[in-house]
Amino acid sequence: MSSTPTLSSAGYAVQRSRSVERLVAGQATSDGAGVKLNRVLTQQLQHRLDPYLMLDAFGSDNPNDYIAGFPDHPHRGFETITYMIAGRMLHRDSAGHQGLLENGGVQWMTAGRGVIHSEIPQQEQGVMEGFQLWLNLPGRDKMRQPWYQDFAHADLPSFATDGGAAVSVIAGASHGVQGAVTREVTEPLYLDIHLGAGGRFAQTLPAGHNAFVYVYRGTVTVAGTAVPLARMAILSNKDAEADGVVIEASDDAKVLLIAGKPLKEPIVQYGPFVMNSQQEIYQALSDFRDGRLGEEATTTGEHA
Repeated sequence: MSSTPTLSSAGYAVQRSRSVERLVAGQATSDGAGVKLNRVLTQQLQHRLDPYLMLDAFGSDNPNDYIAGFPDHPHRGFETITYMIAGRMLHRDSAGHQGLLENGGVQWMTAGRGVIHSEIPQQEQGVMEGFQLWLNLPGRDKMRQPWYQDFAHADLPSFATDGGAAVSVIAGASHGVQGAVTREVTEPLYLDIHLGAGGRFAQTLPAGHNAFVYVYRGTVTVAGTAVPLARMAILSNKDAEADGVVIEASDDAKVLLIAGKPLKEPIVQYGPFVMNSQQEIYQALSDFRDGRLGEEATTTGEHA
C-alpha cells in the first residue's frame, strides 16, 4: 500500500475512544463441504451487533481444511461480503454472475429475494485466508433483486496516515476517503487497518452505531484494553461522551474495524435464510424446495 496517499490525522481526531465491552474468541466450526473456520460473530450476538449477522474467519495452509470449498447453497434476505487475504476462490451464482476472488480482493453479494451460489477454491496448495461477513437487509429490501460485484485489491480505496496506519476502505468512509460500497440504511463501515510498530489510528463513529474490532495479526490496544490475536473486541456504545475509537499497536498489527447503524427489526434465521418472521422463513424454504428461490433474478448488475 506504499503508493497510497498519506493523510494528516489532525482533522479526524477522536476526543474520547469507546471502551471494550468484552472480548470474543469465537467458535471453531466448519461450513460448506467441511471448510474449517472460526465463527467470530455468532447468532447469539446478532442483536448486540445489529446490522451484522455473522463473521467467519478462515485461514489454513492445509488444503484438506479448505479444498472442497462451498458447493451450491442458497441465501435470502441479507448481504455477504467476502474479503480474501490470501488464496483464490471462484464464485458462480444462479443470477448468472461469476468472478474470481484473489489476494486482497472483495466480493460483495446482495442475496435479496434469493440466489444459489458456490465458492470453490482455485488452488491445490498454499495458504487460503480471509473473512466472510453477513450484513442484514432491512425488511423492505429483503425481497429486492440480487446484486453482485467483485473488487480487486488495486481497486479498493486506500490511504495511509501520519500516525502509522495503512487503511483499505471496503465500505463507508474514513478520513475523507469514500469506500468501495455504501449503503444508506445500514451505513456499514468496513476498514482493514495495518499498523506499524507504535502506530495509532483514530476513527469517528456515530453514537448509535454498533461496532467491533477483529485482530488478525499481532495485538492492539483500545482504550487501555489489550486485544490479542484472533479476538473480536465489541466496542461499548454506553458512553455518551465517546465519539469514536482509537486503536494503538506497539508492534506490527492488522485489524478489521466494522461498524453499522442497527436496523432494530426482528431477526429470524434458519440456516442461509434471514427474514423478519417465521412465515417468511417458511416461504423461503418452500421457494427453495420448489425451485423458485432465484427465478426472478436478472444479470443486469444494477443495484436498486
